[in-house]
Amino acid sequence: MEQLFDANAFRLLPHFLALLVAYALALPIGWNREKEERSAGLRTFPLVAVASCGFVQAAEPLTASHPEAMARVVEGLITGMGFIGGGAILRMKDSVRGTATAASLWATGAIGTAVGLGSYDVAVMLAVFTMVTMWVLSPLKRSIDPEGDAAGPASGGKTGGTNGLPSRPE
Repeated sequence: MEQLFDANAFRLLPHFLALLVAYALALPIGWNREKEERSAGLRTFPLVAVASCGFVQAAEPLTASHPEAMARVVEGLITGMGFIGGGAILRMKDSVRGTATAASLWATGAIGTAVGLGSYDVAVMLAVFTMVTMWVLSPLKRSIDPEGDAAGPASGGKTGGTNGLPSRPE
């Protein structure tokens, strides 16, 4: 009980600042997805980053002397983000949608994890690459394929076959 109230055990400010950085780095990504009217958006992306950061920071005192234990925490986050991203992907009759949202959710989880581990440089670069991909490449994609969401079935396009014809439903 004494450890709970020890001044060194109750460090709010460093954790608050890390969570704030994770939140701030994820917010523009969430804004982009919200603006594009995707299944996950302004609330989801910052929460994913904050939660990933929080899991790492909460495990930090328990795993400080055991790096392999922190590796297991990170592995769990990677798996969990894959599961959440899978929920954002919708398979329709002749297309698949939501892969960019799923991938950006995964990247946002990586941003939060990097912040939680203290790798702010990695977190910033992940955020920059994700934002550039979402903001710069989306208009480019629309100019290439104005009618579809992407070029093929794996990325949400209108055609499924290699010859440009719709794929057969399974």
